[in-house]
Amino acid sequence: MELPYRRVLLKLSGEALKPTQNSGIGPKQLSSIVQEIKAVHNIGVELAIVVGGGNILRGEELSKKLRIERATADYMGMLATVINSLALQDTLEAEGIQTRVMSAIEMHEVAEPYIRRRAVRHLEKGRVVIFAAGLGTPYFSTDTAAAQRALEIGAQVMLKATRVKGVFDRDPEQFPDAKLFKRISFNEAIAKNLGILDQSAFALCRENNLPIIVFNIFEPGNLLRVIKGEELGTLVGEE
Repeated sequence: MELPYRRVLLKLSGEALKPTQNSGIGPKQLSSIVQEIKAVHNIGVELAIVVGGGNILRGEELSKKLRIERATADYMGMLATVINSLALQDTLEAEGIQTRVMSAIEMHEVAEPYIRRRAVRHLEKGRVVIFAAGLGTPYFSTDTAAAQRALEIGAQVMLKATRVKGVFDRDPEQFPDAKLFKRISFNEAIAKNLGILDQSAFALCRENNLPIIVFNIFEPGNLLRVIKGEELGTLVGEE
């Protein structure tokens, strides 16, 4: 079967791994995400992942609550993404899927340093690549890291996994009559201030014409359906 996407970047929020109560990593949530990834890997798609750290801590929020400088708090958030990445790696490999974690902050004992050409080679060999520690610098979100890495590895699309069906004109969790956009242009998304990604990430995608698909990762099988080209969620692209 001809697939519309052969190399993709999946952006996962830390909340996708969060248990129903408290913070941290939920076994059921982790297992569910890994099964979604496995189904995509099994059909030969080259898959790279960026996972956030919000299930453990958020740097910006932490700096506001405690006497910790924003830069330091952001580094702490980057370390949280490494924890999530290692959990994903080991759970994927328990399913027989070769996986590599590449960190923007060097920590040789637990992850490879990020080198673009090496990352591409891992993908070509059929390995899942998880990019950890964001961009390795404070004041940049994991959304921006995802957009940057997607462009660097030549991904054909960036998949933004959420807990809602796609992009709405207003918060669907607060407004049941919110309108779902099946397709929307970069310019229209900006004009409507829809907040699909943070501004720097969105600007990278728009300037380099990297399409974004926003979809619900919590419905089993959705990741595979998106990869196969089914019209799920919202496609954000050119006019």
